[in-house]
Amino acid sequence: MYKELSSGVKISITRSISTSFESYLASIGWDEDKFSMEDFVASWQKYFMENAAWFDKVPQEVLMSHEFHEEMAKKIDEVIAKILNEKPTKKQIESIEKMQKQLGTSYTFHCKAEAAYVEQLLKQQLK
Repeated sequence: MYKELSSGVKISITRSISTSFESYLASIGWDEDKFSMEDFVASWQKYFMENAAWFDKVPQEVLMSHEFHEEMAKKIDEVIAKILNEKPTKKQIESIEKMQKQLGTSYTFHCKAEAAYVEQLLKQQLK
């Protein structure tokens, strides 16, 4: 069912998962101990129902289908894996190291998205 959707809708679904995942992780301070897949999925559902254009473009019978839900679970896993496995950029690392030196902090980060979160956090602390 997912494969039958237009490429624009599939891109929009992927983007909604990425945006929601990064937003959810920021809301819990990227704390693994606070992570709940159920809470994330609930926040993603709230996001796509309120903000995502793709939701109105997918037929109701597809949205209600068990097969579609299974495909969405796989897609969520794929998107999360991609986000968590994308290495921070050299520029991010250098920027974070410089700010941490100034602030005397020692935040850790493991992926590009988490580095972006830490970088933003440090910039706010420097203000």
